[in-house]
Amino acid sequence: MKQFLFSALVSMTALCASAAPKVAPVDYVNPYMGNISHLLQPTLPTVHVPYGMMRVYPQRGSYVDTRINGLPVVIINHRENGCFNISATQSQQLHHVIGTDWDNETVKPYYYSVDIDGQRVKAEYAPSERSAIYRFTYRENGPGYIVVNSGDGDMTVNGNEITGFQKTWGGVTVYFCGQVDKAPVKSGTLQHGKITDSKTGRGPVAMQFAGNSKVNLRYAVSFISVEQARANLAAEITHFDLDKVAQAARKMWNDELGKIEVSAPARESDLKVFYTSLYRCYERPVCMSEGGRYFNPSDHKVYNDEGHKFYTDDWLWDTYRATHPLRVLIAPDREVDMITSLIRTADKDRNHWFPTFPSPTGDSRRMNCNHGVAVVADAWAKGLHGFDLEKAYDYTRRAIEEKTLMPWQGGKACGVDSFYHKNGYVPALAKDEKETDPGVNWFEKRQPIPVTLGTSYDQWCLSRIATALGRNDDANRYLKCSYNYRNLFNPETGFFHPKDKDGNFLPDIDYRFAGGLGARDYYDENNGWVYRWDVQHNPADLINLMGGRNKFCDNLDRTFSEWLGKSKFEFYSQLPDHTGNVGQFSMANEPSLHIPYLYTYAGRPWMTQKVIRDLVHEWFRDDLMGVPGDEDGGGMSAFVVFSMMGFYPVTPGMPAYTLGSPFFGEIKMKLAGGKVLRIVAQGCSEQAKYIQSATLNGKPMNQAWLSHDDIKNGGTLVLVMGERRNTAWASAPGQEPPSAMPCPAQ
Repeated sequence: MKQFLFSALVSMTALCASAAPKVAPVDYVNPYMGNISHLLQPTLPTVHVPYGMMRVYPQRGSYVDTRINGLPVVIINHRENGCFNISATQSQQLHHVIGTDWDNETVKPYYYSVDIDGQRVKAEYAPSERSAIYRFTYRENGPGYIVVNSGDGDMTVNGNEITGFQKTWGGVTVYFCGQVDKAPVKSGTLQHGKITDSKTGRGPVAMQFAGNSKVNLRYAVSFISVEQARANLAAEITHFDLDKVAQAARKMWNDELGKIEVSAPARESDLKVFYTSLYRCYERPVCMSEGGRYFNPSDHKVYNDEGHKFYTDDWLWDTYRATHPLRVLIAPDREVDMITSLIRTADKDRNHWFPTFPSPTGDSRRMNCNHGVAVVADAWAKGLHGFDLEKAYDYTRRAIEEKTLMPWQGGKACGVDSFYHKNGYVPALAKDEKETDPGVNWFEKRQPIPVTLGTSYDQWCLSRIATALGRNDDANRYLKCSYNYRNLFNPETGFFHPKDKDGNFLPDIDYRFAGGLGARDYYDENNGWVYRWDVQHNPADLINLMGGRNKFCDNLDRTFSEWLGKSKFEFYSQLPDHTGNVGQFSMANEPSLHIPYLYTYAGRPWMTQKVIRDLVHEWFRDDLMGVPGDEDGGGMSAFVVFSMMGFYPVTPGMPAYTLGSPFFGEIKMKLAGGKVLRIVAQGCSEQAKYIQSATLNGKPMNQAWLSHDDIKNGGTLVLVMGERRNTAWASAPGQEPPSAMPCPAQ
């Protein structure tokens, strides 16, 4: 009898185990991660399909806000401009936007639900690519209402359909078409809180329904016309089944997130941090193609996409570093379309300048430098040749030569730019010297160190493209320019130091605090300690400038241990972007992302392995404060994805990746053509973070970097991990990752 009971128990246990739903990658995603900011912009719990034009998040400033201002329809620019607004209520007090409390909220990448209006209404939402569906459950007997507001635009209600448009920033118009699944009791424009008999006009429209009912509202948007919005809806959602839309969106997410499979985490929370970070990499850029056509923000005209879907909304200063290189590996065809889109954006720009911050409302030319050139150079160097390199070269060159280099400016080159192109550095103003160049933004200033260093890198990227095109004179000229960072290196201090127009280093520079608010007089958002390492294309030369490997590593050590120099209150009041500090290192800002990997260039890969593990576990967590700074739509998250897989593209434009320390026992990355890169970290654990030895496809490997060819063809990288650092592995001269070519003869 006991044997029978035991057998029955085993059978029941096996049955329950087999019946349990399989945990899919999207189930590890926590959109709330980072929704409370350490200091600046929090992440937003965004609901969308990968690269979908239809993106929404709750209409509140951050997670701690107690009220929601209506329900979202579409977000146009990442975390900035939204269009239209829907309010669902059983209150008799109707307004164009109805603010209400919120409760029992659920956010998944593919589904959203919340109780609003004092819990009288439950709102549910599921997205598709250009369309979405709401389901409203009215829980009380009184009438239920839907109010659709267009802001600066007109709306029309006709039977069960609502159409309209809204003008948004930059003179761009967005169009709307929505349909409900039952005839309203009453409908019309909303005036003075009442539903009128008028069916069209400026401002919101409203529909009234019976209480104790469910109403489904499906809708789509377009940048082309109301008719195209209606066509988008007909192409994507032909029913009123929200659950069906949510399941389709869930599958899209699992298909994309499943391109990288990880297992055996050192911590259970690592899975959540990894897949949430990967989810953030799919929010931008968005696909703007609608039925084979697209709206080009450069000239506000509509074009055929000719088989290459059009993408925009991409802050390249943030995403060139790791988000685009990640897509080169897991979505190369899509990356080609995205670069083609950047070329098309420049093609219709009146000056033919390559964009820096392209969006559906135009290129806002923010931050500094022209790092779109790095996206082009990186893709081409890694074998993505499905775009027009001649045009890309022409437009990126024009952006660097003809457009001003000054931060947050989109005009033609000014006097400071001419000085750079003649002398090889951006001159700084003395402490009390007034700005006289009208081409310089009054708030953002000249930022001479990051602009000089960043443009040096951009010109190195130009040299790579020119070489690929056989333009050897251009290649040599830009390669020489790529060493312009040397003009601001101070050999006495080992820092990049602002110089005046006469070539003199400015006196009394404190590399922690010099430069005013955000250090913008000399640096940008980060201080001199961070920009000390901003030579992404040539770490080997930076090692030489600092006096060799040992001195270089001593300086890195000090970066991670140097005291802030002031109280946190004083430090962050001047440098609010310089958060996530470990010493003077800032985990919260993109110019710092490559710094931990620089140890490997100086023969200490074990230090990279230690520091990467420490930083990710210290600053990225599966909770509301789990992101240390502005995430910027994939810019920082891609660093986490790469770092947790165990390698990182320090130099976009160079087909190489620097090894770190994988967080998982096994990683499988699905590549183009059905190939798979498999990384096996034997003995990996929270403590066993140091690489003891490595083999690539069965052959011993004694270098702490991979070429792109090593990855793109698939294969197996086996890393034997241990708790003690192995100072002999991959540490000898000649085993470091590649840097730029030696400086040509002067």
